Amino acid sequence: MLTVGISNEINRTVTKENTAAALGSGMLEVFATPAMVALMEETCLKSVQPELEEGSGTVGTGMSVHHLSATPVGMNVRCISKLVEVDGRKLVFDVQAFDEAGLIGQGMHERFIIDNEKFMTKAAGKLDK
Repeated sequence: MLTVGISNEINRTVTKENTAAALGSGMLEVFATPAMVALMEETCLKSVQPELEEGSGTVGTGMSVHHLSATPVGMNVRCISKLVEVDGRKLVFDVQAFDEAGLIGQGMHERFIIDNEKFMTKAAGKLDK
């Protein structure tokens, strides 16, 4: 059962592959904003997935985030998510990312609970149009 307060933490090392230069979001070899956002989504997803019924999942529908500080290659990034709102199928998370020097990003992430099969059927239906 999903309840407010569910939290999760994931750690990731900054590599050349997840820098702004590699992902095309900038020209420098620092942790890319898209990589931080993806880490935030993953942290939220994995926090609630074990609580869902078989065949269900969640999809991200909104992200409001601020990337506050650059993190160089080689540093560790720790992402923490906390479920702060459950409104039917809508889930809202507070997310924060830290490197070894402190806070580097924070924001809110919204996900919706979906039936995986129905969702994929609807998505595939776009190919027929």
